[in-house]
Amino acid sequence: MAEKLESGKSQKAKIRVTGMTCTTCAATIEKGLMETPGVDKANVSFASEKAAIEYDPAKVDLGTITGAIEQLGYKAATRKSIFPVRGMTCASCVARVETALAGVPGVVSANVNLASEKATVEYLDGTEVPELQRAVREAGYELGAEAATLEDVTTAAQREIKALRNRVIFAATLAAIIMVLSMVPDFPFKPYLLWVLATPVQFWTGWRFYKGAWGALRHRTADMNTLIAVGTSAAYFYSMVAVLFPGLFATAGVELGLYFDTSSVIIALILLGRFLEARAKGQTSEAIKKLIGLKPKTATIVRDGKEMEISVDDVLVGDLVLVRPGERIPVDGILKDGFSSVDESMITGESIPVDKKAGDAVIGGTINKMGSCRFEATRVGKDTTLAQIIRLVEEAQGSKAPIQRLADVISSYFVPIVIGIAVLTFIIWYFLGPQPTLTYALLNFVAVLIIACPCALGLATPTAIIVGTGKGAENGVLIRSGEALEQAHKIDAVLLDKTGTLTRGEPRVTDIVAAPKFAESEVLKLAASVEHDSEHPLAQAIVKAASEKSLKLSQAADFNAMPGHGVEAKVDGKKLLLGNLALMKERNISLDGLGKEAERLWGEGKTVLFLGVDNKARGIIALADTLKPGAAEAVQALHKLGIEVMMITGDNSRTAAAIAGEAGVDRVLAEVLPENKATEVKRLQNEGKVVAP
Repeated sequence: MAEKLESGKSQKAKIRVTGMTCTTCAATIEKGLMETPGVDKANVSFASEKAAIEYDPAKVDLGTITGAIEQLGYKAATRKSIFPVRGMTCASCVARVETALAGVPGVVSANVNLASEKATVEYLDGTEVPELQRAVREAGYELGAEAATLEDVTTAAQREIKALRNRVIFAATLAAIIMVLSMVPDFPFKPYLLWVLATPVQFWTGWRFYKGAWGALRHRTADMNTLIAVGTSAAYFYSMVAVLFPGLFATAGVELGLYFDTSSVIIALILLGRFLEARAKGQTSEAIKKLIGLKPKTATIVRDGKEMEISVDDVLVGDLVLVRPGERIPVDGILKDGFSSVDESMITGESIPVDKKAGDAVIGGTINKMGSCRFEATRVGKDTTLAQIIRLVEEAQGSKAPIQRLADVISSYFVPIVIGIAVLTFIIWYFLGPQPTLTYALLNFVAVLIIACPCALGLATPTAIIVGTGKGAENGVLIRSGEALEQAHKIDAVLLDKTGTLTRGEPRVTDIVAAPKFAESEVLKLAASVEHDSEHPLAQAIVKAASEKSLKLSQAADFNAMPGHGVEAKVDGKKLLLGNLALMKERNISLDGLGKEAERLWGEGKTVLFLGVDNKARGIIALADTLKPGAAEAVQALHKLGIEVMMITGDNSRTAAAIAGEAGVDRVLAEVLPENKATEVKRLQNEGKVVAP
């Protein structure tokens, strides 16, 4: 936590430090902090794991202080939270919100993204969220609750879009009427009618501009709202005075025109732009929505011997969770009993479901393909693997590229300069322009203010980052930050995931080998007949292959699944076995001449299933995740750019090597677990490569 001192400009901060093992560690940290410019006092306690610091915020910030602690080999305990921000309209708003957040004692860093309308705030333990919300509210904006769900944020955004739509329709309708009336010949009370019609457009639909401009004025700054409010007000109030005192602006006997249509149309068009912008912002979060969609809403747990369905948010560490075939696993855990085959492709990239037995770890968001099982929850809520992936994407979308920081700085000076130019324009036209000088001066003053709205400065880069990182996430590419996206042109090595990137992500029958006097079609027909009612992905692939060949399947009887081995059943009076080599050995079935073919297929990284008919091996069916159309061409295109292409996967080495050879990949990193992939990237970076993982 941090606090401001009563006297002087110094601030105090208490930082929890982890990693200390003795009092010498505390002394080392204390010495390092005292050597940091701007730190006046530092007292580090090993017993309480706290560093009490007094510092001058004009010379050093908390980010530098926590960085100094981490450079010494220790960890400063901070929290990083993402909050929705409402009311921002341009890059100047971003700067004000960031300044407000950074001014809260205890805030280490604040990063605000206009396109996503989110603030990523890192702060010390003990810093209260209401303090952050109060600071942002005083700046003229609203900081939402960190715990807001996607549904809450989406609902709020939809309400905002609906309100904007209604105001756009209202403003556009009245503006159109005002424009038509302005062009028709004069009739009694026409000026008063135009005034009446323009007033609700100016002060009801345009109220948000006045509110924003007032908030900026309170903080002695200006933003896009200031430009619109000043510009439209100039046209509106000039016209109002001309209606009430028509002779006041008369020049050489000619009455000047009314410009209610100018103010009304400008407000309607700006609101239309805001509406389209709000809709576009809602669409940019599709990647996050898809990731969150992987998390089930409910979980079935067993308490006191009774099954009950509860919200997944209410699952506690240690709860016994029941998962049935086809259901998504709600949280991370350890399998207690039962046997399962789990599709973990969203995490590991492994296209073939992984068999799970008691003691194995399961990951929330993955799919239980077959077999009911029970597991003990070990990580729930924000601690699950899926939640961490979602957070990574959110932080990447909320980050800033270096060029965006430059745009934010420019925009902070841009608006005051524009106002100055507009005032100068008015003066020049008023004193040097043609008659009627006031009309020309006013119109050009309004034109400069409205045309110069710095929307593009604030939206272009963050929107590009959101779309880029979002599309990357949808296609299995996690872009860690906006800076990484900007540095992409320096890449000389690309690290591709296998499943879903190079391959289709689903198994397909690639080879059928029949024993002598046995047809390949017969092998496929019998295998598909056995697997017809199975939910296993390999079984479904076999049935699909038979369907594509229009084979007529027979009814299977006495079906029996043997987890980890295969299945058995009776078809057309024959006793059939379909499974792996272990099943064949267990039933003492000789492979005869099929052994060499199996070795060849294994060498190609394929999954091999043997078909036994009446205790004799009669065929082989090989399955594999096949290369996507265009994958090899994409690798070749990267080669032409001088980029080395590598593949990283959780698959076994043989499967990975087979796919890599087919795609033309230069190097293969196989059997790499998700938690070790970052280590592999760092290793490649240490080799001097600029890597795109």
